[in-house]
Amino acid sequence: MFAPPSLSSKINIPHCSKMALVHDMAEALVGDITPVDGVAKPEKNRRESTTMDYFVNSLLGKVNGGLTGQEIRDVWQEYEDSKTLESKFVHDVDKLELVLQMVEYERVHEHKLDLGEFSWVATRIELAEVKQWAGEILKEREEFWAGKDHTDFSAAIRPEANLLAQKLEYYGGKENEAVDSKP
Repeated sequence: MFAPPSLSSKINIPHCSKMALVHDMAEALVGDITPVDGVAKPEKNRRESTTMDYFVNSLLGKVNGGLTGQEIRDVWQEYEDSKTLESKFVHDVDKLELVLQMVEYERVHEHKLDLGEFSWVATRIELAEVKQWAGEILKEREEFWAGKDHTDFSAAIRPEANLLAQKLEYYGGKENEAVDSKP
């Protein structure tokens, strides 16, 4: 809803809002599978797709002649395919939300909880406007941690960083892209 004008003039905001609402529906039954759970990306995709089929065919199959379920499935699939500007924006905002959660948890725990290992996800953000937001958040984080020992952004994106290969499999890209990309 708060896309900068440079994006809001190019994207369908109501469609993005709908996509943001349905993109994690499958997790209600499958769970929020992360790279550390030991489930291969193709298996994660299969589980989520099967779950969405269950939602749209069994639970919503008769609602509005099946059109409601199919629309939800189509929006979900658009997000999964990540080819449209809208889906890329929603993906980026989802990643930005993880970065925001990381920083807020650290603030609440008053320097006793360092979640910097999650800052690497900012390197997976594609759109320049969202990269800028992420950069501002990470700058605020560095100001918050100033003078205190913590995991900084650059440490979180080094190739030897914990589980980087698994993370890249889930969120896309190659190792050298993760190191070279900056929010």
